[in-house]
Amino acid sequence: MKFQAISKTLDFGDGRAITLETGRLARQANGSILLKQGNTMLLATVVSSKTAREGVDFLPLSVDYQEKFAAVGRVPGSFLRREGRLSDYEILVCRIVDRTLRPLFPSDYHAETQVMIQLMSSDDNIIPDSLVGLAASAAITITDIPFEGPISTVRVGRVDGKFIVNPYRDELENSDIDLIVAGTAADINMVEGEMDGVSEQDMIEALKVAHEYIKKQCAAQLELCEMLGGRPEAREYSHEDSDEELAAKVHADCYQKLYEIGQIPADKNERSEAFSNAYTEYTESLGEELMEEKGALVKKYFGKVKKTAIRNMVLETKNRLDGRKLNEVRQIWTEVNPLPVPHGSALFTRGETQAITTVTLGSKLDEQLLDSPNMSGKSKFMLHYNFPAFSVGEARPNRGPGRREIGHGNLALRGLRKMLPEDVGYTVRIVSDILESNGSSSMATVCAGSMALMDAGIQVKAGLSGIAMGMISDPETGKYAILTDILGDEDHLGDMDFKVVGNETGIYACQMDMKVDGLSYEVLEEALMQAKEGRMHVLGEMEKTISKANEDLKPHTPRLVRFQVEKDKIGAIIGSGGKVIQELQLQTNTTITIEEVEGFGMVEILSADKDGLEEARRIIDGICEDPEVGKVYEGVIKGIMDFGAFVEFLPGKQGLLHISEIKWERLDTMDGIFKEGEEIEVKLLDVDQKTGKFKLSRKVLLEKPEGYVEPQRRERRDNDRRGGNDRRRDGGRDNRGRDNRGRDNRGRDNRGPRNDQRSTPSEN
Repeated sequence: MKFQAISKTLDFGDGRAITLETGRLARQANGSILLKQGNTMLLATVVSSKTAREGVDFLPLSVDYQEKFAAVGRVPGSFLRREGRLSDYEILVCRIVDRTLRPLFPSDYHAETQVMIQLMSSDDNIIPDSLVGLAASAAITITDIPFEGPISTVRVGRVDGKFIVNPYRDELENSDIDLIVAGTAADINMVEGEMDGVSEQDMIEALKVAHEYIKKQCAAQLELCEMLGGRPEAREYSHEDSDEELAAKVHADCYQKLYEIGQIPADKNERSEAFSNAYTEYTESLGEELMEEKGALVKKYFGKVKKTAIRNMVLETKNRLDGRKLNEVRQIWTEVNPLPVPHGSALFTRGETQAITTVTLGSKLDEQLLDSPNMSGKSKFMLHYNFPAFSVGEARPNRGPGRREIGHGNLALRGLRKMLPEDVGYTVRIVSDILESNGSSSMATVCAGSMALMDAGIQVKAGLSGIAMGMISDPETGKYAILTDILGDEDHLGDMDFKVVGNETGIYACQMDMKVDGLSYEVLEEALMQAKEGRMHVLGEMEKTISKANEDLKPHTPRLVRFQVEKDKIGAIIGSGGKVIQELQLQTNTTITIEEVEGFGMVEILSADKDGLEEARRIIDGICEDPEVGKVYEGVIKGIMDFGAFVEFLPGKQGLLHISEIKWERLDTMDGIFKEGEEIEVKLLDVDQKTGKFKLSRKVLLEKPEGYVEPQRRERRDNDRRGGNDRRRDGGRDNRGRDNRGRDNRGRDNRGPRNDQRSTPSEN
């Protein structure tokens, strides 16, 4: 059976046409879209329950993005050879889509909703993550699920000063901006990306370019709905109980008291306790009967009144919950090297947010392995962000990093990696442990990470700081307040969470989530300029503790030496089955790696033992050195024979020091002359071009004894020369032990029977 597909092509004349198709695949989902661009194909599906679970007062939305290995013609490298848990990259894409979609569902819609996007086919040069939001939105828009979209996501790059929307992979390599922007036809509601120190004005321009494309893609989704017979009416639902009379009563009873509490400067715990006491007093005044009947509604309405009262307090008084001015940063305290053993460490405290961060330097063997359909290889820079429950005064099981932790860590990583020098050499791992949290622990991670890198002796390009901005606005009156260094409560009740990472050069990473419509570019630019003021203040406080990287690594930090060798020397360094390099590592207490890079061998030696590092370098240099006739070498006696000694004069290279080349005086025996392992100086006299054997001499480095007379060389007769069946001085035997009468050394006649006297089998 063939199903009829309906499709809409989005072609804006830039050669990057996108097709949205529905009706052919995944027909039992509430909505499904097959998005195509080139050879890239994404399948987006959405399913939303008809009813909400009892007691649920939020939207249980799950967004999952998965890349299939078959999409790029690869078998998974895992033990089970199948797709497993989502990779960090896939989780980051999920977060982008979730943060874009979630604010556009009605606040009272609580049905369990699942959005799935799968990469089914992948074009090498097309980056799929910028298309995921469009596919997900289209799948929802063609359904009756209540949704205030459509939305779309695009990536903006800039190459040679020219903005490019959804750049190809090879174009992005030369771009100084990598920004994913999401929004509706009316507003931008999500921004995330990294830059190479661009200005605030450049960022605003990039957002404007992105929004023009978003508008077109939103219009195309509505056109697809028209092709299907029009956009469906939103389904009816009733997921919340309501009591307008009770809501009005709670507002009248509690608004002023909560407004006044908000005006009292307090820390997080004091403020929380004050609001909690106010709630307890109020519920007690209502009586047990009302609370048993409508306690859940009272709690909900109390929370709404609290949010309204605090927002109005900030807008009207221009003061904040902790008494700060709108653009004031909390008190900052910093310290470097609080932990003596890590290679670098820093402690950053801003108000009630605290992060302790460590830097560990490793070798090439410590690189992170990447194995995903579109991203395989290794990474030399890692940043891991941990958010334990005690940091917010809670007790809950540790379940490993969640999506939030991965997202926060990635934002800090994007900024800090821009500061690493090109020739850092080391594998660098930063770990940020949040010890306290009341607003913007990810920006604390940026600050602590920058200081820890300097403490570790990594010659970063510059210091880096981050700041989190918030906003409270009233669309009816047009009033707004932009907040620098937001608290956790301000994040919860505000309309914007805008994190900016940078320094005096410009912006290097950012992340923005909008919770309301109507943010103008003028207000956004004002927020960016206020963020610049804030991050420069933070950077100034950091520089009071450390302003530039330490000149040297710490004494216990492993040193790294990297150098090139000729390609044909790689095998000699590794040895048969890795024997040479393994023995060398054990001998020198080092970690050694070697790989072929652009036609030569790149050797990396890592060790905290300086002497071992130098010894390993010396030995490898020796292995790679071509012996030079006439050069004097420091050698080691490796074996002693009757006729001389074998000397290793370069690593892996031994030559014969004949007994006649040891001293000017004649030696009759090797007894007592040398010991194995003894070091001596020798000179390379000759290299046999056929056999590659080395002839060494020691006596040429010694002074001739007084009166020494060079012995005359005795001329040999032809029949004295060795080889063949020539007669020798040792009784006329040839080199096979036979005398020249045909008898061997056991007295047997080897001349064989005469032709007329040959034995037959029967005779034997």
